[in-house]
Amino acid sequence: MLSRTDLRGRTTSPAELRAALPRAEVDVDAVLHQVRPVVDAVAVRGVDAVLEYTEQFDRVRPASVRVPEAELKKALDELDPEVREALLEAIARTRKVHADQRRTDTTTQVVPGGTVTEKWVPVARVGLYAPGGLAVYPSTVVMNVVPAQIAGVESLVVCSPPQAEFAGLPHPTILAAAALLGVTEVWAVGGAQAVALLAYGGTDTDGAELAPVDLVTGPGNIYLTAAKRLLRGLIGIDSEAGPTEIAILADETADPVHVAADLISQAEHDTLAASVLVTTSEELADAVDAELERQVGATKHIERIRTALRGKQSGTVLVSTVDEGIGVVDVYAAEHLEIQTANSREDAARVRSAGAIFVGAHSPVSLGDYCAGSNHVLPTGGCARHSSGLSVQTFLRGIHVIDYSEEALRDVADKVVALANAEDLPAHGQAVTARFR
Repeated sequence: MLSRTDLRGRTTSPAELRAALPRAEVDVDAVLHQVRPVVDAVAVRGVDAVLEYTEQFDRVRPASVRVPEAELKKALDELDPEVREALLEAIARTRKVHADQRRTDTTTQVVPGGTVTEKWVPVARVGLYAPGGLAVYPSTVVMNVVPAQIAGVESLVVCSPPQAEFAGLPHPTILAAAALLGVTEVWAVGGAQAVALLAYGGTDTDGAELAPVDLVTGPGNIYLTAAKRLLRGLIGIDSEAGPTEIAILADETADPVHVAADLISQAEHDTLAASVLVTTSEELADAVDAELERQVGATKHIERIRTALRGKQSGTVLVSTVDEGIGVVDVYAAEHLEIQTANSREDAARVRSAGAIFVGAHSPVSLGDYCAGSNHVLPTGGCARHSSGLSVQTFLRGIHVIDYSEEALRDVADKVVALANAEDLPAHGQAVTARFR
């Protein structure tokens, strides 16, 4: 079922590896011309434009953008007790992990009388997006809200697309998750129009203000990603998320049943989802293919999964050694990377590029999706080579506070003047010497 790339016995450069490895092709630029009119219309006409596009794209027109708090309470009251218990466990574990990411202010005495303090300040207001397309993601509500709350964000709004089957409200499980987290502001809006409304703000149908935000986080489809790109600068964004992906580095000790199940679980998201196996064992690759044929037929979303697994973004990569495999997965820089080798902990410690690393046979990606305590909003498309997943740090800004006495400035004045003159910016030096005339 998976295509194969055989790298055994080949010496490849990082550039050659990037070209040879399976990867989904997502061209955000190709849809910018479709998204720009949506963003421009929301900038000019506000909620009227939002509701028109919502009716066009989601086939429903909510009575208002903001979801009444009574609906949040109702969704929580009617939530399946088993799902409620699971969400509470996910929230508790996510809070425990993210609480250790808190930053503290640090003051450095550079010289007597001269200090620099790094002060950490939360973003004032944020918009947190939970998708609502092929699946429902209350877990994404948890992953966005918890680090924002721990960072100290004072004002946040959750956005999720309205659903025709729920009278123009977001899915009730999304609303219930928000209520469990103490969120009181939820907007029934999705896609590019959601990002535009978050950026520009507006006036709801009842005359209430929909305040703009400073930062938008959370994954979505290519149109939402294009809107993020267009509005970046007016708002901050976490990332330009692409299709989800898993890479599994495995040797002959891995269980093909586990490997196949994990590849399938990621392919279940979307037809563009990437499932990549990197292995030293051709026998394992054969066994995984056989397991995929067996297991896919028993899944709920058979066609979606088969399309993803047979797409050019998925495949098996054969390598000669685990060391070579680590080199491959570092270049691939997967959103989710599983290590299923004889020395999984040691091998995981050597990986430099991944959104999140799942170690050994009993740490599947689906654990991280829900109840590991880690965050599942992660960089895709190779961006893990330079970017991190969502965290408390995403919602904080580091500000340097410089505090020098007269004597501390006098002691370094000649150095400032010398550097200012070297850069042909003499007024910079004069701004210092003027204080000592």
